[in-house]
Amino acid sequence: MSESPYRPTVRTQAELERVWRHLMEPLGFGSPSLWLMFIEPDGRVLPHLTQIEDAVQPPTGDKEAAFVGFLRRLGDAFLPGERICFLRSRPGRGGPGADDLAWARSLYAACRAAGVETEVVHLATDDTLVPLPMDVVLAEPA
Repeated sequence: MSESPYRPTVRTQAELERVWRHLMEPLGFGSPSLWLMFIEPDGRVLPHLTQIEDAVQPPTGDKEAAFVGFLRRLGDAFLPGERICFLRSRPGRGGPGADDLAWARSLYAACRAAGVETEVVHLATDDTLVPLPMDVVLAEPA
């Protein structure tokens, strides 16, 4: 008998954080990555996680424009209500630093520019997994 894939439902930020914890724990990372997860209109998580490795600095200039284009193409294939979720992972201890906040700002801005729905960006370090809500991220100096 085969085991069914992990398909939780995400309707709240707390449920999203619980899913990220399930997928990322035990914490500990060798290099920075950006993780993408997709949620269907009914709130079920698609059983596929995408990792972009060596995500040290958020995209700027041409790379930022290419990322917005990538998100726009994804969004064109989305059903109404489908959304994307991001988690930045990196080695090191503690909560968000300036680079983490810059990543979150960049992700929120790229989704806005691409017209793609997103959820709260999360950060995972070697000892912490925390949400980076847009209102908090935008309140921090760039």
